[in-house]
Amino acid sequence: MVKHANWSARSTFLLAAIGSAVGLGNIWKFPYMVGDNGGAAFVLIYLIAVVVIATPVLISEILVGRHAQLSTVNAVSFIARKSGASQYWRYFGYWGFLAMFLIMSFYSVIAGWILAYIPKLATGSLEGMNATQVSGLFDTLLANPVELAAWQGIFVIVTGLIVMRGVNDGIEKAVTVLMPTLFLMLIFFVVYSAVTADFIGAFRYLLNPDFSKLTPTVILGAIGQALFSLSVGFGAMMAYGAYLPKDVNIPRSALIISFSDTLVAIAAGFVIFPIVFANGLDPSEGPGLIFVSLSLSFGNMPAGTFFGTLFFLLLTFAALTTSIGLIEPVVAWAEEKWDVTRKIIVFVICLVAWLIGLATVFSFNIWSDVYLLGQFVTFAEKTPFDLIDYFVTYIMQPAGALLLVIFVGWKMSGDILRKELVSISNTMLYTGWLFSVRFIAPLIIVTLFILGIFY
Repeated sequence: MVKHANWSARSTFLLAAIGSAVGLGNIWKFPYMVGDNGGAAFVLIYLIAVVVIATPVLISEILVGRHAQLSTVNAVSFIARKSGASQYWRYFGYWGFLAMFLIMSFYSVIAGWILAYIPKLATGSLEGMNATQVSGLFDTLLANPVELAAWQGIFVIVTGLIVMRGVNDGIEKAVTVLMPTLFLMLIFFVVYSAVTADFIGAFRYLLNPDFSKLTPTVILGAIGQALFSLSVGFGAMMAYGAYLPKDVNIPRSALIISFSDTLVAIAAGFVIFPIVFANGLDPSEGPGLIFVSLSLSFGNMPAGTFFGTLFFLLLTFAALTTSIGLIEPVVAWAEEKWDVTRKIIVFVICLVAWLIGLATVFSFNIWSDVYLLGQFVTFAEKTPFDLIDYFVTYIMQPAGALLLVIFVGWKMSGDILRKELVSISNTMLYTGWLFSVRFIAPLIIVTLFILGIFY
């Protein structure tokens, strides 16, 4: 069995784990989900879901990985054997691998859009454009499958080159540069929006909930977004936990990760919505919010070329830190299973992710009218990309989180739990965490499934 490296310090684990959580889910998806779901009502449910569901699941993932010091599949198998549980639990790891491949497949396409916009903004191509022209520019990009596939490929290659170098020489060095830079850039843009745009309007929109907007769809989306944003439910954090030294406090680390991830999501809202409101734009633009609404703003503001380029670089950094976390768990498992070099493993995984991603690429052009499950009302007019996004967000990730909390809460040895959570094992915090893992999280996740079926 391959012996994996450890993080060189607790701080590098936190940067890597926060980087895996912080990504386009925070800066691209969270704002448009807020816009599509009525603002602060969505944010409120999202915050509750982070505390009650996502953070207990995050603690569970990290402790499984740290105790076994193995990849997802082997970690679950090892602990199941020690706890006298069925070896069928190892299939949780394979379920997670499928989810990670699917997420990486469309994630890399969206990241490719971002890369495509950097030269457009840097060269001033958007300066003076009106709404119709900016929207047309985005539509033109989406209509070109070759260009989309090329930009997607560039992003996948950059991710692969970092992961190829391993935990200490690749991932650690990347996140120690990318994450501080990302945080500094985000702070800069929050201050920029506060000074130059409609910050008060954004404050009301994000933090003054209108409870009449609370619908099953809003609740469903908020809980799903909380799980997606923290990258839990498919084993990514379990893999990072496998590299964690035994003296690191897991609950404290998990709280830092959750707080940082949530802070970035809220900060992204305070970057984007002031600009949207100041320019009279539609906050419910959907997935194209940053590519249409913000690009229009950057193209018509003083120094917009500079600020727009900087903002899309921020998005690129966020995308990279998450894509690294999506690939690494599969790489770790393959290293344990086969006597093959890390470079070959990463190359194969990246190639497969890119090929699967072509389904998303084609969904915006040559397959835009292909509805594979159109005979079902729930999936009517859902393209292959819509289906992948739906199944990952509302089925695969919640199912993975449900399996994980059942395994940790009901199948895993109590001795292992107390050993890994020694810092809280004799406190009310431990009891609260265990109660959440055993009862609250499963109940809410099952409710999420029911809402997904009927709404």
